[in-house]
Amino acid sequence: MKIAIVGIGSIGGNLARRLAAAGHQVSVANSRGKAAVSSFAREAGVTPADLKGAIDGADAVILAVPLPAMATLPKDLLSELPSSVPVVDTSNYYPGLRDARIRALESGQTESVWVSEQIGRPVIKAFNNLLAYSLENLGQPKGTEGRLGVAVAGDDAHQKTLVMQLVDDVGFDPVDSASLEDSWRQQPCTPAYCCDYTAAQMRPALAAAVKGAAAPKREEFNVRLPELFASNPSHADVVAFNRRFNAVD
Repeated sequence: MKIAIVGIGSIGGNLARRLAAAGHQVSVANSRGKAAVSSFAREAGVTPADLKGAIDGADAVILAVPLPAMATLPKDLLSELPSSVPVVDTSNYYPGLRDARIRALESGQTESVWVSEQIGRPVIKAFNNLLAYSLENLGQPKGTEGRLGVAVAGDDAHQKTLVMQLVDDVGFDPVDSASLEDSWRQQPCTPAYCCDYTAAQMRPALAAAVKGAAAPKREEFNVRLPELFASNPSHADVVAFNRRFNAVD
């Protein structure tokens, strides 16, 4: 497949490398132009492009930019993209840490529903409930015991199938987490978020999420984050913290 990735941070960059290693034709871009991604592209073995150039002719588009940046993407960026092509939202909302507060999300709107409104088309939510370290280092061949799961939410069955195949291609078991509206179950501070769960563990964690419970947990998380990172935690420490903190009380 020809895959366009917008954003080359910890998620977008790792996806570019892993998808290219899986044999896909990957183009990367960001808002600063082709020159800004050229060095990374050479290192990763992918193609640098500007935004329009990356998306032209793509079979899938992955938006790996911070959630507030979705509102600043060019309004016509996806206007010529066929409706059958999935647009993947990997973003998360981190108010009080990285992101300014967004009124609609503070009022309870599902994050990826808001994203779909900003870009003018439905999205598939994926790769947002996996730690960057896990994406980079813990992918395994299909059928490997203990292979980690990645939640995939969306409303278009064909698009969701394509994205679930990409999840498999980069070394993880795709877990169908229902509709885009239901993707609140994989947002930050929910039981399935960034816990390095297998697919079998993730399904009940998604089901255990309680609507509205994540927002107050986010505020507590912001307070406790300095405590967590003061001890220079290992990846295992972070996962253990998330499993405890995100669990339903």
